[in-house]
Amino acid sequence: IPPRAMTRPPLPPDLLRLPIAHRGLHDRGIGRIENSLSAVAAAAAAGYAIEIDVQCSSDGQAMVFHDDTLDRLTGTTGAVAARTAAELAGIALAGATDTIPALPQVLSAVAGRVPLLVEIKDRSGTLSETDGRLEAAVASALADYAGPVAVMSFNPHSVARMAALAPGLPRGLTTSAFDPDEWAPVPPATCARLRGIPDYDTTLSGFISHEAGDLPRARVADLAAQGAAILCWTIGSPEDEIAARRIARNI
Repeated sequence: IPPRAMTRPPLPPDLLRLPIAHRGLHDRGIGRIENSLSAVAAAAAAGYAIEIDVQCSSDGQAMVFHDDTLDRLTGTTGAVAARTAAELAGIALAGATDTIPALPQVLSAVAGRVPLLVEIKDRSGTLSETDGRLEAAVASALADYAGPVAVMSFNPHSVARMAALAPGLPRGLTTSAFDPDEWAPVPPATCARLRGIPDYDTTLSGFISHEAGDLPRARVADLAAQGAAILCWTIGSPEDEIAARRIARNI
C-alpha cells in the first residue's frame, strides 16, 4: 500500500532520551511477565520508556503479547490468532496473576507518563503482505492517545499500512541481519532483500530499531547520515550498552 503521508513524523524525543524497557520491566522470577500490565507499570514507575508487542486476536483486536503461540508464556497452547480478545483476556500468564492485556488497557495504564514503542508482529509468517486487521486495530487504539508513541515492525508491509492508516503517527522499521537460518520460513531471498533496509524511504519511516550485534552494518550508518534515528535491540549488559551507543542513539 503506498502511504498517503507526505512527511516523516519524527520519533518522539523522549524515545531518544529514556532507555527503553524491552517488553516492559519484566522479571519472571517474581511473577512479572513480559508484556504484562505489571511489567508496564513497573517500567513506567521506574521512568523508562516501554517497548511492547502486539498480536491480533481472531476478532481483530490488538493484544499485547510477543509470541505467535500461547505455549511459552501461559499454561495453555495454540495460536494467539485462534482466540478471541475475550478468550485471551481470560488466560493467565504463567507464574503470574496478570492475564493477556489488550492494547487499550496498556495505553490506559501508561497514560502518557512515559513513551511507548509498539511493535506490530508479523502475521504472514514470511514478512509478506498482511490483511491489515492488526494494523487497523493499532491505528484505532492510538487515534486518541495523547502520550508520546511510535510504531514499528519487521514487516515493511505493516509499516506501509500504518503510514496509510495513521499518517501522523511516528513509525519505523525493526531491522536485523536477517540470517535465513534464524528467520525460516521467511524465504532466503526476502531475507537478502530486507538486510539492505530498502523500505525506509517508501514507508516514510523516521527511525530503525536494529539488531544490536549488526549495528556496524554500513547501511545503518548511511541511514543515520540521512537523519534516521537509530535504536537497537536488545541490550543485556553495561558492556553491550557501551558498544551499542557508539552507533545507536538509544537502546
